[in-house]
Amino acid sequence: MNSEFINGRGAQHNSQNRFLQHSSEVLDDFLNYCEAENEKSDNNKTSYLEIYPKTILNKVNSPDIGFNYSMNPYQGCEHGCIYCYARNTHEYWGYSAGLDFERKILYKANAAALLEQKLRSKSWIPERIMFSGNTDCYQPIEQKLNITREMLKVLLKLKHPVGMITKNALVLRDLDILKEMASLNLVNVSISITSLSEQTRRTLEPRTASIKKRLFTVEKLAKNGIPVNVMMAPIIPAINNHEILPLVKKVSELGASSVGYTIVRLNGAVGEIFTKWVQKTYPDRANKILNQIKDCHGGTLNDSRFGTRMRGEGKFVEQVAMQFKLAKKLYLKNKNLPKLDYTLFDKQQTNQMKLF
Repeated sequence: MNSEFINGRGAQHNSQNRFLQHSSEVLDDFLNYCEAENEKSDNNKTSYLEIYPKTILNKVNSPDIGFNYSMNPYQGCEHGCIYCYARNTHEYWGYSAGLDFERKILYKANAAALLEQKLRSKSWIPERIMFSGNTDCYQPIEQKLNITREMLKVLLKLKHPVGMITKNALVLRDLDILKEMASLNLVNVSISITSLSEQTRRTLEPRTASIKKRLFTVEKLAKNGIPVNVMMAPIIPAINNHEILPLVKKVSELGASSVGYTIVRLNGAVGEIFTKWVQKTYPDRANKILNQIKDCHGGTLNDSRFGTRMRGEGKFVEQVAMQFKLAKKLYLKNKNLPKLDYTLFDKQQTNQMKLF
């Protein structure tokens, strides 16, 4: 990595927002002035902005996702994962999918109230809901705001099932709620672990929990009776594809009930952001990485077709699939996540029979 690398961030620039007519760029004259004046051209700080949505549940129509609704208490994500498909959504807010996605975090303080209102509505019937279908519900600011915790309280109160996915060990803060929900088959948790290498983690996911903490989180959740799935997502050629068997072996020993994976796809602005990042981070193998990603998606960095977009096609993809099949056979034989129980949902918080 060169000396100009922006430490603590995934993206190394702000890409152009496709919805905005005008763009801006930092010129060398300005940078030279800052250097001469011993000033920083960019303070690289994160800002937090409250927004006021009218709903918290997002209907998911994609047939290859596996859940019906997602809910995201935050827009943008300070974790800064360079490959994140959700970066593109920041453009709808008028920001860049690059550095803005990591440094301008929008939060929904009224999320719990909106969730309870929706679940108590006459028309609602229990369906599959996923926490963090877009951005991580346990990103750093959650430690202060507690929005996710308040939403979990609503789900427990009404006995509504939920799935969760996170890269942050902060999920253990809510162990008390999760244990009670798990005892009723109301929750499962997916921990995203892309690599066992801390160096790779810091490079790909600069502000996420360390690998050591994530492995501890898997073990702690499992020991407390909370079903754990591990997502090795995404698999990136020439970066982490060699770690499939050792990673599955490790998490199975720690109590994970299942594993899953996706092949990296660089949709929308993420293609440009990732390309500039990989050329800056891995200059010796950037072309190899990009070309192998293209081989997975018919010659492009992204394939948006349902069913193939997250699995890819080609020889590399076949090799990955075979490795996961072997890993599951060796380390997770006869193990699966238990099904969530949708029969306990009680929007009125009573088990008494209705007279009318």
